[in-house]
Formats: sequence, structure tokens, C-alpha cells
Amino acid sequence: YWSDLAAKFAQSGKRVIAVGYADVADDVNEVTHESLKASGITFLGLAAIIDPPRPEVIDAIKDMRQAGIHVKMITGDSPDTAKAIGQQLGLANNIQTITGSEVEAMTDDMLASVVTKYDVFARTTPQDKLRIVAAYQANGLVTAMTGDGVNDAPALKRADIGVAMGVKGTDVAKDSADMVLANDDFSTIKTAIAQGRRLYDNIRKTILYLLPTSFAEGLIVVFSILLQQPMPLTATQLLWINMVSALTLQLAFIFEPAEPGLMSRPPRKTSDKLMSRYDVFQMVYVSVIIAAVALAVFEYLDSMTGFAVASTMAVNVIIFGKIFYLFNIRTAAPALSRSFWTNPMAFGAIGAMIFLQIIFTYVPFMQGVFSTSDLSWQHWVIILITGLIVLVVTELDKYRRMLRSKA
Repeated sequence: YWSDLAAKFAQSGKRVIAVGYADVADDVNEVTHESLKASGITFLGLAAIIDPPRPEVIDAIKDMRQAGIHVKMITGDSPDTAKAIGQQLGLANNIQTITGSEVEAMTDDMLASVVTKYDVFARTTPQDKLRIVAAYQANGLVTAMTGDGVNDAPALKRADIGVAMGVKGTDVAKDSADMVLANDDFSTIKTAIAQGRRLYDNIRKTILYLLPTSFAEGLIVVFSILLQQPMPLTATQLLWINMVSALTLQLAFIFEPAEPGLMSRPPRKTSDKLMSRYDVFQMVYVSVIIAAVALAVFEYLDSMTGFAVASTMAVNVIIFGKIFYLFNIRTAAPALSRSFWTNPMAFGAIGAMIFLQIIFTYVPFMQGVFSTSDLSWQHWVIILITGLIVLVVTELDKYRRMLRSKA
């Protein structure tokens, strides 16, 4: 009866403790297992303790599963209790449980071959935790481990990302971990993953934005040398382009919000490269477009209006090519969609860039330093058209890729 009742409590997610007492003589200073075995214990009953999962933890695990992240539970609880809690957490649709004694009976290779099949590891020891983490890593999986006690320290140290509890965690656990949760809230891990994915996307966007526009400047110089033509840009103008765009346009990516469906993507493979073949292709053709248009405008105006106007036009063609390219690269969605308005700081950066270009073009002091000249409104129309060319070509290419991915 009591065994069945204990199993019933355990299967409902409760931790079960048997309570009893034993009479001992007044002169006994120590109670040992041997003395209890000899005299026996008078059984009083069972204590069933429940620590229900918090709703935010259940929601976080659901989001993690959607993101392709498999959450496992390693615990000292009984298999029945651990499985019941795993079901409440929603670790898997069909939870598979294994005990520490079964793990001990396996070799490292055997454990690595079956470890991914299990969702709950019950009645485990610190050594079991360490071997389980190593087994997941042996399968090429990036493994994170959470813990708060001294016994968790070896596994926290071995994991790719050790996560310790900041409130309840021991100093040993915190020192062994790579990350410390200041609020001991498991759902914070989900937020950290989402922010990590957002930051990775924005770093990648920044690189894909920076390199083509920088290559365009280099191509202008190379083409001018190869064609034995006057250099369209002076050294101070090149410095201006790089300095001002770095202080304005490139900073916009810091504030870029997460892409829709960010937590629906599968995890990125560790072997994946930062840039794909398509990214390299896009970098090449964007560089060529900006460089070719700037050179064409310079060559056309140089003989008609003189070097100062032609050179000023070339600088503005490059800058506005960057501005229009920014609209393409900052989101995977079409530029003219809801994503257009998701980053107000981008428009602030563009406004600052345009203001600085007006100063660069029309203020006499700047004209003397950077060899620039006033431009007419017709010149600005040409500049806007060249920027639109960059945006239209890149957006058509983006639309082609979107159709290809849906096919």
C-alpha cells in the first residue's frame, strides 16, 4: 500500500519522503545505520512535497523547443517524479527517462550513442552529470548546463556554456560558469538566446553593409589607376566618407530590432560560415555598381563643370549609394514593408548623414578643406537616381531569392 502510494505521489510530480522514528537510550550519542537496522524504525507516514514549475518556465521551454533547442533535465529525484515534472514542463511530447545507475553501466561511447534519446536523467550523481554533458558534446552539439551547487561545478566547467544561479548559486558554481543569472529565472536564458541571435544578425548585417561600400571606394581608385585617369576622390574625401558614415549610418545597426520569426529558426551550425556564397556575390555586384556609377558621373561632369563639382558629385553618389543600400541590408523583408519603420534610429542616422553632406558640399570652409563645390538641384536629382539604382537592383535580387526559397 505504502509503495503504491509513494509511486502515486511521485507520478504526480511530488517528492516523497518517508517519515519514522526510533527510540534510543539516553547514553547513545550517535545513531548509525547499523543501530537503526538492528532496532528498526517505527514508520509514521509519507510526506509529499510539490514545487510546481512556474508558468514562465513552461513558456520559455516551449519557445526554446520552437527555436530548435532541446532542454533536458538532470536531477536527483526519482524517475517517476522527474518524468512527471518533465511532462509538466513540456520537455518533449513523449518523455524518455534514464537513471544514473543505468548511465554508470554504460561506456562513454555507448552513452554518446543513446544520450540524445532521453529527456530526463534521474537519480544522478555529479559524475553522471559530467559524463552526460560530455556525451552531448561528443555528438557535435553545443551544450549549455545550468546549476547552483558545488556538485554542479564540474559539469558547468565542462559545458560549452555553463550557467550558474546568481541568487541561490554557490561561489564555486559561479566561478565555474561562463554566465550567471542575476535573477535565477530560467526564462532569462530564452531572452539571452533571442538577444544573441539578434546581435549575431546585426553584426553580420554591419559587415555585409560595410565591406561593399568600402570595396567601392577601392575600386574607384584601382579603375582610375588602370585607366590612367584623374583620381575622382582626394585623400581627404576618402577619409570623410569613411569617418562620417562610420559615425552615422553604421551605428544604425546597433538599434536594429530582431527579425520576425527569430526564435523559430533552427540553431545555426557551428560549421556555418559568417557569409555565404550569395553574400560574397552581393558584396561584389554592389561594390561594382557604386564604383561604376560614381566613375561614370565623374567622367561625365569633369569635362563639363570641372574637377571640384565632379569630385563632389562622386562623393555624394557614394554616400547616397550607402544610404539606399542601408534600406536593403537592414532587413530580410522587402525594404518597402512594415520593417521599413521598425528602426527609428536608422532615419536619425540618415538625417544626420544628409545634414553633414550639405555642410560638406556648401560651407566654404569645408570646400577649402575637402576640395568640394556647390551643386545645383539637377545634380541632386542625379545623385538620388544613382542611389535608387542600388536599391532597386538589390531589392530585385532579394525578391528573387525570396521566390527561390519558397519554391
